Amino acid sequence: MENVVIIGAGAAGLTAAIYTARANLSPIVIEGMQPGGQLTTTSDVENYPGFPNGVDGTMLMADMRAQAERFGTRYIFGEVVEMQACDSMYSLQLTDGETIETKTVIIATGATAKYLGLPSEEAFLGRGVSACATCDGAFYRDLPVVVVGGGDTACEEAIFLTRFASKVTMVHRRDAFRASKIMAQRAIEHEKIDIAWNTVVEEVLGDESGVIGVRLRNRENDEVSEVECKGYFSAIGHKPNPEVFAGMLETDEVGYLVADGVKTSLAGVYAAGDVADRIYRQAVTAAGTGCAAALEAERYLENQEHSA
Repeated sequence: MENVVIIGAGAAGLTAAIYTARANLSPIVIEGMQPGGQLTTTSDVENYPGFPNGVDGTMLMADMRAQAERFGTRYIFGEVVEMQACDSMYSLQLTDGETIETKTVIIATGATAKYLGLPSEEAFLGRGVSACATCDGAFYRDLPVVVVGGGDTACEEAIFLTRFASKVTMVHRRDAFRASKIMAQRAIEHEKIDIAWNTVVEEVLGDESGVIGVRLRNRENDEVSEVECKGYFSAIGHKPNPEVFAGMLETDEVGYLVADGVKTSLAGVYAAGDVADRIYRQAVTAAGTGCAAALEAERYLENQEHSA
C-alpha cells in the first residue's frame, strides 16, 4: 500500500513529489506520455522566479525531476486507465495492467494541445503537423512554416520558429492578438513573421512527403488562398486531461476538475496544476498547487493515522 501516488510529471506533479518525498512519504510519480509536462515545449522560460536570464523549460523540468528523485521519489512510465475507490484507499490500474493501491492520490495530469479538428490535420500529424515548436522546430531549418493561433503560446511558438524557419506565417481568426501586449508586439514587429488576420485554415495540404501548404479563407471577404509551408503548428490552447476520473470527480462544463483549493470531491484525492486551473495556467501557479496538494495529502495521512 502506497502513501501517495502522483499522476503527472509536470511542474505541479514534480513539486508535489519533492514535498511528499521530503516528508518521507516515498511517493510514486506516474509520468504519463509527456514527462515534464507543457514546460518541455518551451525553450525560454522567462517568468519562473530565480532565473534572471531565463531557463530552458526542458532543463527546468529535468532539474525538478532530479530534485524529487534525490529525496526518494520513484517513477513509473505509463498512464492510469482506471481509478477505483475502496474504503479509505484507491486502486489505480495502469496501461500495462499493473495495479497500484494508495491512500492518497494527487492528480496533476495537466492539459493537452488542441487542434482545429480538420481531418487533414490528423492525416499529417507527425508528418508536418505538430503542436510543439520546441520539439519539432529544428526540422524546418530554412523552410516556411505556419502557426495557428493568436494567444501568448502562438506568439511564443512563432518567435521561436524564426530561429529555424525561412518564414513564419501566423493565422489568426480575429483582427488582433489575444496575447499579452509584449508578446504580441514582438510577433508583429518580427521581420520573419507574416500575419494573416481574420483568417481561418480550411485544409492542410500535403502529399507523400508530408505537409506542403495550407488552404486559408478570409472571414471578411471569403477569399480563398494557399500558403506554402512545410510545417504546421497548432497553438490554439489546451484541454484538461481528467477523462479517467470522469464520473468519480466533479468537473466543470469545460472538463477542468473542480476543487476547493486543491481538495476534490473525494477525500484523499487532490488536484494540482492545469487540470484544475482554467484561469492562470502558469508554471509557477502549477508548482504552488503541487506544493499545496502535497501538504494536504500529508495532513490527511496524519489524521488517518491518528484516527486509526
